[in-house]
Amino acid sequence: MDYIKSVTFSPFSPKGTLTKKETLQSFDLCIERTAANSVIIVPNGLQDNPQSEKIDFTSDASYTRQELKDFTEYAAERGIPVILKPTVNCRNGTWRAHICFFDEDVPCEPKWGNWFKSYTEFQLHYAEIAEDLGCEMFIAGCEMVQSEKREEEWRRLIGDIKHVYKGPVSYNTNKYQEHNVKWWDVVDVISSSGYYPINDWENQLDRIERVVEKYNKPFFFAECGCKSARGASLVPNDWSVRGELALDEQAQWYDAMFTACEKRSWVRGFSVWDWYGRLYKEEKALSDDGYSVFGKPAEKVVRDFYGKN
Repeated sequence: MDYIKSVTFSPFSPKGTLTKKETLQSFDLCIERTAANSVIIVPNGLQDNPQSEKIDFTSDASYTRQELKDFTEYAAERGIPVILKPTVNCRNGTWRAHICFFDEDVPCEPKWGNWFKSYTEFQLHYAEIAEDLGCEMFIAGCEMVQSEKREEEWRRLIGDIKHVYKGPVSYNTNKYQEHNVKWWDVVDVISSSGYYPINDWENQLDRIERVVEKYNKPFFFAECGCKSARGASLVPNDWSVRGELALDEQAQWYDAMFTACEKRSWVRGFSVWDWYGRLYKEEKALSDDGYSVFGKPAEKVVRDFYGKN
């Protein structure tokens, strides 16, 4: 697998976003400023709450087939392939990792079977689009922790996707969960969210390495990032961190991640979280404590690493 130097671009944006002039300008700037060789696009599926059985992917919260086509063609003209990662979220704000049902069906209660039927429809809709558009890779969702124990259903889903999409198929598990997924043998690429503490990369990479060796599959971090807030480097997965602005800490976190991973030849790339479709003005960068790297010292760290690999 070629080395992935990606950025997650404008994730979970509403319908019509990808074809706006300002979005395309932001995309051009993203490629110029980060030296990325691909982007991950994240179509949004929505269910009402963690126990809802139905996933809606036709609302104004989801990209249309035509705008995905137009954007993919725009990116291709610039030599940038698109990786598609359709991801489900809960309308009530509950993190998708908590989507869960009883292990055994109970009358009058929501069921795994009904949910997986809807999730399969959601994934196959975008797998067909990914095949039609020649997307570089298809990632069958992200951080669905409570569902990952349903091994039979996930094996069936990956098989269904491969009947539709002929490129490499991956799945993005959550941080600390790489060793808990028992069905990595059916995907082509293992991927996870690399939000690990700045001082714990070696330990976590040792653990992940055992998984990669067991399944003998390529691996990359389909998400990675850290807020530019004081203390975020120790809990980079925590979106709620509210410390003082710390642009240097974000840059140090990226440097620590790249330095640790560069020593592991089995780590075959990254996707930075994230780059906005609608950018803030660059002079505002020095007051932004979010995950974006645009206009911050971390941007240079990313570009220096992507530019040399």
